[in-house]
Amino acid sequence: MEIVREQDKAATSQAAASKASSALRKAIDREGAARFCVATGSSQFDFLQALTSDRSIDWSRTTMFHLDEYTGISENHPASFRRYLRERLVDRVQPGEVHFIRGEAPDAQAECRRISNLIRKGPIDVAFIGIGENGHLAFNDPPADFETEEPYILVTLDTACRQQQVSEGWFATIDDVPAHAISMSIRQIMSAESIVCTVPGIRKAEAVRNCVEGEVTPLHPSSILRTHADCHLYLDLDSASLLGTSSG
Repeated sequence: MEIVREQDKAATSQAAASKASSALRKAIDREGAARFCVATGSSQFDFLQALTSDRSIDWSRTTMFHLDEYTGISENHPASFRRYLRERLVDRVQPGEVHFIRGEAPDAQAECRRISNLIRKGPIDVAFIGIGENGHLAFNDPPADFETEEPYILVTLDTACRQQQVSEGWFATIDDVPAHAISMSIRQIMSAESIVCTVPGIRKAEAVRNCVEGEVTPLHPSSILRTHADCHLYLDLDSASLLGTSSG
């Protein structure tokens, strides 16, 4: 895993976006198209702003999947990840194909099967992800399932994950945060040819330390990234503050 430390959040996001842009362009040059998946959350604001400002990408030749969505909320809900991605990516650059998770689907397991069948149609060239305060990837909270082969799964959100959503301002109280979500699985994320992981901010410092220096374990889901052949972790001074000098 390559670790890149930048001075601040803006520089971190710009560096990550440059790497992401390069990965998309290479896939398009090589294959004629690129398939990617993308994370949400406040930590990704600057990254997505920088990426969608890059005019060197032929977005019409890309296919987008997103990582996760709460169950039981519509795409117009203020915390909906579909709304987030429409406003911050889809409406700005108009990818050729967009595959959203339908969080309000009456049968969540059937929705998992539907979106799983779509993503199975081809490999993911690059995954743009973050790390949660509890170390989760997508909504795979600890202890994460490292074994399932299903691309999308129904998960129960833990208290730390739900509290993060309140702290970031997406919900007023923890009782407002849905208890369940549909999430891309760990193995599906890890199947991407390349991973660009953007993790700025002091609130992520402990999760970053566990990812980089701890045991690779489902108790620290992001630690699995160390086993990927082409993973690039972008940090600022705050998120890297608990790392030892030998890391990166």
